[in-house]
Amino acid sequence: MEKRQEEAGNKLHERFEFRNIRPKEGGQAAEIEQICFPPNEACSREMMLKRAAKAPELFLTAVDRSTGRIAGFLNGLATNEDSFRDEFFTNADLHDKTGRNIMLLGLDVLPEYRMQGLAREIMKRYLIRERENGRHMVLLTCLDSKVEMYKKMGFLDRGIADSSWGGSQWHEMSCVISEQE
Repeated sequence: MEKRQEEAGNKLHERFEFRNIRPKEGGQAAEIEQICFPPNEACSREMMLKRAAKAPELFLTAVDRSTGRIAGFLNGLATNEDSFRDEFFTNADLHDKTGRNIMLLGLDVLPEYRMQGLAREIMKRYLIRERENGRHMVLLTCLDSKVEMYKKMGFLDRGIADSSWGGSQWHEMSCVISEQE
C-alpha cells in the first residue's frame, strides 16, 4: 500500500509542480475557492488576496505543468493558538510567522483534478514541510462528510468545533507533526 502511494506521489510530481503561491496568483486562488466551496463558506476574493500577500509561505499550490494553472492548493495561517476560531477565516493579520501551529483555511482541488490523489499529496507535502519548519500542530475544520478523508491523512477528530463559519456545524481536527511544548 505504501509503495503504491509513493508511486502515485511520484507520478503527481511529474504532472504537477508543488510550490508556494506567487503574488500574481492570489486572484486565481480566489477563483478556485469559489468553485470548490459554496458561497457561504468560500473565502472572498479580497481575503484570499490578503492571505496570499500576508502568508504566501503557508500556501502550497499544485500547478499543472502542462497548463501553468493551479489545479489545487492548501492555505493557512500560523499562530500560537491551539483551537480554531472563525476569525482566522476573516483576519489575515492573525498570522504570526513564528507561530508554532497552523490553522488550515482551505484545501481546494478543481473538479477535473479530483479523485487522483492530489488533495492527499498536497496535504502530505504540506505536513512534511511545516514539520521541517518547526511547527507543532496543524488544525482544520471540516464538515461531517470530510471527517474520514482527513482521518486518512493523519488527523484526529477533536469533536464539534467552536466555529460556525457559513452557518454550518464543523468538526475540529488536528494533526501533531512534531513533539514540542
